[in-house]
Amino acid sequence: MAKDKKEITSVELNGKTVTVHAGPVGVYRTAGSVAFDIFNYLVIGLVAFTTVLPIIYIIFNSFATELELQTRPMFLIPNTWSVDAYKYIFASSKLLRAFGNSIFITACGTAINLFFTVTMAYPLSKKFLRGRKGLLNMVIISMFFSGGMIPGYIVVASWLGMRGTYWALLLPGAISAYNMMIVKNFFQGIPQDLEESASLDGCNDMGILWKIVLPLSLPVLATFGLFYAVGHWNSYFGAMIYLTDDKMYPLQLILRNIIVTAEAAAGDMSLMDPNFVEPPKESIKMAVIVVATVPIMCVYPFLQKYFVKGVMVGALKG
Repeated sequence: MAKDKKEITSVELNGKTVTVHAGPVGVYRTAGSVAFDIFNYLVIGLVAFTTVLPIIYIIFNSFATELELQTRPMFLIPNTWSVDAYKYIFASSKLLRAFGNSIFITACGTAINLFFTVTMAYPLSKKFLRGRKGLLNMVIISMFFSGGMIPGYIVVASWLGMRGTYWALLLPGAISAYNMMIVKNFFQGIPQDLEESASLDGCNDMGILWKIVLPLSLPVLATFGLFYAVGHWNSYFGAMIYLTDDKMYPLQLILRNIIVTAEAAAGDMSLMDPNFVEPPKESIKMAVIVVATVPIMCVYPFLQKYFVKGVMVGALKG
């Protein structure tokens, strides 16, 4: 540890100038403090390693051969590297179109989710709103009770006539009651003095929301926007029951169909054709996880600075 000597000249004392030389300057830490930091780093490193290990395992296993996956129960680095699983997946001409469909559904769905969440949460955050308690009770009831899949399908497909369109994937889940309640609590924590000052300057309610509230709400909006986006990106069941044209299928449904087709083809053709080469089923599953996960993981670094603050919204109030 570097130490230096500092010379300090004081004011006159009793008619004399007193010069004081300071001792060695530095930060001293006890052995217990150093040991505590080392322990923290070890624990955090171990937790981080156990979090990243499954991702590394899946990525490396997606490049393994089918024989190695069946003969070696657990391994990290494959002995033989193969891209057969990725060749099988990307051989489908529908995959690139499915990527575009998923991006479109995710972008539009997230925008719709945030729009309805904000426009409902902001009025409900005002205690002077008439009928506020009744509306909040209706929202809370919807968090615990739902009509179920079959009534929902009847409403979307028969009553609203949205079967075969993207609206069937976007509108039924346009708002999450749980997320809306948290955003409402965040809006309630914004000082009312800011809104009152803007109102005195002639700003209306929409102007206050757009110019004052939303800029202060970037952490919560980014966090729940990420939650909504991940939900849309990973969803395939709604597309499976509502969409009728395979050109509109999202990526997740195409990847699901690839797995089902590979397993069905392996079971049927192996009995009919002795020269049939079985597709790599296990490595295909690993490769599908990689293809489906990597694009949405690329979004996280751009929202990381908002994520920590946003997830704590509503947890504490001070």
